[in-house]
Amino acid sequence: MSSTDTAKPRPPKGEPPVKRRSPERPGDKIFKGLSFGAAMIILVALAGVAIFLTVEGIPGLGASGGAVAGEANFLVYAGRLVYGTLLAAVIALIVATPLSIGMALVISHYAPRRLATPLGYMIDLLAAVPSVVYGLWGILFFGRFMGDIYVWLEANLGFIPLFSGPAATGGRTILTAGLVLALMVIPIITAICREIFAQTPTLHQEAALALGATRWEMIRYAVFPYAKSGMVSATMLGLGRALGETMAVAMVLSASGTGVMTLNLITTQNPNTIAANIARSFPEATGLSVNVLIASGLVLFLITFAVNFAARAIVARSGKRLNA
Repeated sequence: MSSTDTAKPRPPKGEPPVKRRSPERPGDKIFKGLSFGAAMIILVALAGVAIFLTVEGIPGLGASGGAVAGEANFLVYAGRLVYGTLLAAVIALIVATPLSIGMALVISHYAPRRLATPLGYMIDLLAAVPSVVYGLWGILFFGRFMGDIYVWLEANLGFIPLFSGPAATGGRTILTAGLVLALMVIPIITAICREIFAQTPTLHQEAALALGATRWEMIRYAVFPYAKSGMVSATMLGLGRALGETMAVAMVLSASGTGVMTLNLITTQNPNTIAANIARSFPEATGLSVNVLIASGLVLFLITFAVNFAARAIVARSGKRLNA
């Protein structure tokens, strides 16, 4: 029998070949159903939180006087809290982002493997430390240490609005809270950046080195462009942690968080954050004050959503540029 007799019949010219779908196995169907169910559970839970915050928070939007800590209306009350929340988160990101990227580069490209592996484990363990422990460390050790630095800043750099004082010798300031938050978000940003840097194609790195690039030039022109979207995602995840952190900020600020809007970072009169204000005020809140706190939680919920959507947009745009 010749080979032409056993050959499979070909489709007529001009017609696309018929694609046959492989049969779906029972295991694939079960996994698909479980994945879809998990996604729907997350969406339902998220929708439930949004509905609860909206329904319970609407009465607080029109509150005034004692229910909003003596402010004229809810917008002024929430505006001060939003300012403190964003200020603490920005301080945390300014400090944590370069440190995290630097540590990720050391682990993935500079340190020898014998040192990089335990160093990575140690940084990951920081994410497992409870926020209460960070708060205790902030008020009992770090805050007292920073108090002397704040006195020096006021004496030598007091002409700058950020350090005009009077300095909080106890160290319970919004700057201390931001630095504690930075320590808390460093493990998140470092872990993600480390994995992204490690996934950079080896051929791209070797090609850059073969062309005479130094190690830093190779990282700059081969690693960073590939990892740009991942770095943005890591930073946004860290921002989300900083925005929603409660106990550490509440413990560090304590009674010094008065809700003022100021650029002075070392004074005893500090901005307050939404999460810390809810944690401190909710046990004693009654009636309309509870609705006001829930409404402020709705504001934080919307801010977090806006940050996540912005991050996804940046990541998508970066992905399109890389594929172009």
